[in-house]
Amino acid sequence: MARAEHIIVAGGGIGGLAAALGLSSKGFRVTVLEQAPAFGEIGAGIQLGPNAFHAFDWLGVGEGARATAVYIDGLVLMDSLSDEEICRIPVDAPFRKRFGNPYAVCHRADLHKVLLDACAARPNVALLTDQRITDYTQDGDTVTVRTAAGGSHRGDILIGADGLRSAVRAQLVGDGEPRVSGHTTYRSVIPVERMPEELRWNAATLWAGPKCHIVHYPLSGWKLFNLVVTFHSDADEPVTGVPVDKDFVRKGFDHIADRPRAIIDLADDWRMWVLCDRDPDGNWVDGRVALLGDAAHPMLQYMAQGACMALEDAVCLSHMLDSHAEAGRALLAYHDMRVARTARVQLSSRLIGDHVYHAAGPVRLVRNQMLGGRDREQHYDSIAWLYGGTGLAP
Repeated sequence: MARAEHIIVAGGGIGGLAAALGLSSKGFRVTVLEQAPAFGEIGAGIQLGPNAFHAFDWLGVGEGARATAVYIDGLVLMDSLSDEEICRIPVDAPFRKRFGNPYAVCHRADLHKVLLDACAARPNVALLTDQRITDYTQDGDTVTVRTAAGGSHRGDILIGADGLRSAVRAQLVGDGEPRVSGHTTYRSVIPVERMPEELRWNAATLWAGPKCHIVHYPLSGWKLFNLVVTFHSDADEPVTGVPVDKDFVRKGFDHIADRPRAIIDLADDWRMWVLCDRDPDGNWVDGRVALLGDAAHPMLQYMAQGACMALEDAVCLSHMLDSHAEAGRALLAYHDMRVARTARVQLSSRLIGDHVYHAAGPVRLVRNQMLGGRDREQHYDSIAWLYGGTGLAP
């Protein structure tokens, strides 16, 4: 199996575009197949840890990514029953010095545009829309991808970056529908002037409560506030972006304090998602085909690492394909380097959601005592495994 020259990337989201950008920088010809009629990103706010900025810098878009970001002062955890602060992790100069990059928040669409524009400027990247993949075949030397419209594309390697319900994964792994978590999230964005002054904190704030939480932080140069509220609804079917009214949202938050509950009333345009993920899987590679991002390791939102892990994947994949003469070995090396780290984030996200953010009873009290008793360096030590290394290459 020879070195690849032409790589097909299924999916034009953050992970797919980052992969195209990284691979093109190594001299590969890349074709990105996006199933939608236009390239775009669904959702509003996104949190970016230092590991994301490590990836942006390597991809050559660090300056553009930083220009879209709001640099917050801290990560704040509040108790939504007592309306009291549990802990605050400063993400100021000492944090940046320790981890080599900032922690920031930005609008997903702004970040996606940075990556899209960078790909569009590369002569060895082709960006195609209306390309919904149905399946692929391999002949030992190439991969042929077929689309729902009856077209096909041939390349040396196929990277499935086509999300939670990846068509590439469906064929490669064959593990059916994602796991429905039973957690429902509602998202909205409001103008900054609608946020009460007493809550206009320059922080990513999370109000933890029994079987629920509320998140807010500033976006778009302090023009907007991102609002995300989540509770255990025991929903058993996935839902994506369905509009709901605020009375419907309120139902999961009657048991928390007045101040955090009133945040729900600030927005009129709420949309609902039922959160899904998958169990970690040790099979991302099939010959000349590999998975990336949510197609490989979909995770719940509780560590704010979904996009960050996809960015790390993209950089690692680029390194491995450039440094291995044989394509199949390169994909296996990429898989072996990434699988344990991403599995840890998947499992940690579930654990934090159930037993930290949504804790009740004595578990809530233990959480408050343990997290509230840490100093700055102890907080930093607890997240050093995630932010302390690049996770990008050996």
